[in-house]
Amino acid sequence: MDTGRLEKIEAMLEIDPHDTFLRYSRAMEWARLGKAEESLVGLKELAAEDPPYVPAFFMAAQQLAQQGDVEEAADQLRAGIEAAEATGDSHAAGEMREFLSMLPSD
Repeated sequence: MDTGRLEKIEAMLEIDPHDTFLRYSRAMEWARLGKAEESLVGLKELAAEDPPYVPAFFMAAQQLAQQGDVEEAADQLRAGIEAAEATGDSHAAGEMREFLSMLPSD
């Protein structure tokens, strides 16, 4: 398991622990390394910030759907669509709407 990228990201986060993109990169790297729980925690933290980091909603939803938690994935997508629209990011809102429409419903 190659952890070199994660180590570099962690080193940069020591300099600037609040860097949103580095924190997002760390969450994505955790996912790549099979650390789904750590990844989801990081993504949800980014989504909960003010302002929220919109890409975090979509990536969290994808991970949740892969784990079979479709209901929580849908919740993340709905919150992400709202956040994207609030920031004028119609492209991200559209991508999340499309993914939401593809999720199985009860």
